[in-house]
Amino acid sequence: MLSQKWLFITVALLIAAIAIKQPALLIIAILFFLTSAVARLWSRYALQHFEFKSEISARKVFCGESITLNFTLTNNKFLPLPWVNVEQEVPEEVTFLKGNVTGGGINQEHAVFSGFFAVGWYHRLTRRYPLKCSKRGIFVFGPSRINSGDPFGFFRNVIDIDKTEYLLVYPRILPLETFSIPSRNPFGDIRIRRHLFEDPVQVMTTRDWVPGDPLKRIHWKSSARTGRLQTRVFEPTTTVDVAVFLDVRTISNQYYWNEVATDLLETAVLTATSIASYCVNNGYKFGLYANEFYFNSDRLIRLPVSETLEQFKGVLEALAQIRGVPFITIDQLISREAGQLSWETTLVVITSVPTQEVLNSITHFKKTGRNSVLILIGKDLAPVNLDGVTVYQVPEDIYQKQVETISLSKVG
Repeated sequence: MLSQKWLFITVALLIAAIAIKQPALLIIAILFFLTSAVARLWSRYALQHFEFKSEISARKVFCGESITLNFTLTNNKFLPLPWVNVEQEVPEEVTFLKGNVTGGGINQEHAVFSGFFAVGWYHRLTRRYPLKCSKRGIFVFGPSRINSGDPFGFFRNVIDIDKTEYLLVYPRILPLETFSIPSRNPFGDIRIRRHLFEDPVQVMTTRDWVPGDPLKRIHWKSSARTGRLQTRVFEPTTTVDVAVFLDVRTISNQYYWNEVATDLLETAVLTATSIASYCVNNGYKFGLYANEFYFNSDRLIRLPVSETLEQFKGVLEALAQIRGVPFITIDQLISREAGQLSWETTLVVITSVPTQEVLNSITHFKKTGRNSVLILIGKDLAPVNLDGVTVYQVPEDIYQKQVETISLSKVG
C-alpha cells in the first residue's frame, strides 16, 4: 500500500506539520519523503543490468536418475540487491530434494519453485538444487518471474522471463522374464525350405562329410559314434522383424479420449520399452507405432522397423512422450500401417482395451500368413482366445511394484 500512496502520505505529513507548527513532525515528513524517494529510485533500477539464467544439468535422463536445476544471478551494477525473489514454474512430477516448491504456478497450471537471494554489486551468484526424476515424461521448466526492490520492501520491480527448458525422462527398462515359445526369437522364427543363408545356431541334423565341407562344421561326437566323419546341417531360417503397436487408450467407454487410467498406461509403456530393449539386445529389427501424437506436434508416433543405432533412442523418446490421448483407435492404426510392413514382420499389439475391432484387425493380419502377438494389460479383462495368435497378459499393478523383471503370462 505504501508503494502506491507514499507521496500522498508525505504531503499530508508536511501540511500537518506546518498547520500545527511542529518542527519534529516536519523533520519526520522530510525524512519519510527522502527515504521513500531513495527507495523508489532503488526499486526502479534494481533489475537494470541484472541477468538471470536458469538451466537444468541434463535434458534427457532415465526414470529414477537425479539432475540439478541451476540458477545464476548476475548484478552488473554498483547498486546492490539486498533481496531478489525468483519464482519459476516447475513440473509437479519431479521431486525437489532441496528448495521450496508450492502448488499453483504463475499460470496456475504447474507447481512453482521459489527462492530468495541477496546479490551484491558487480556480483554473480549460483545456486544448485538437486531433483529426482521419478516419472517418465516430457516436462517443462519455466517461465520465471523475478521480483526485487528497495531494502525496506516499500517498492517492487517485477520482470517476467518467458524462456522454458524441456526435460525428457525415459521410461524404465526391465528385462523380460520368460517366454513359452521355444525359439531363439520370443515372437517366433519363420522356417522356410530354401534360403540364401543358414542359421548357425539351429542344428537340424547331420550327414556324411564330403570334400568341400568346412572343417568347423564337423560334428565330432556323431563322427565318433558312427565311425565316419559327420558334418552339421543347419536349419535355414529368417528372423522376423518386430512391429510394436501400442494402444494408448485405457478407458473402455465412449469418452476414452478425456480420461486416462494411469496404471494401465504406464504398464503398457513399460512393457513396450522392455520389448524394444529385448529386440536390441538380441539383434532384432523392430519398430514402434502408437495412436497418439508426438508432444506439441500433429504427427502420429511412427517409427518404421529398422536396425539402425538411433532406432532404440527414437523409441525411448517416443515412449517418454506418451500421455494417453489417442487420436485414432489402434485398429485404425493397424489398418493404416499393416500394408507397409514386410511379410516377415511379427505384429505385436499392446492394449488394455481389446475391443472386437482390435481383435478382428489382429486376426486379419494373422490370416495373411504372418505372425501376430497380443499383449493384454490388466488382470480383470475377459478371456481372449484368437486362433493361431499368441496372447500374453500383464497385470496393471506391475507399474506400482518395485519389480526387477516383467513376466508375460501366456493366456490359453
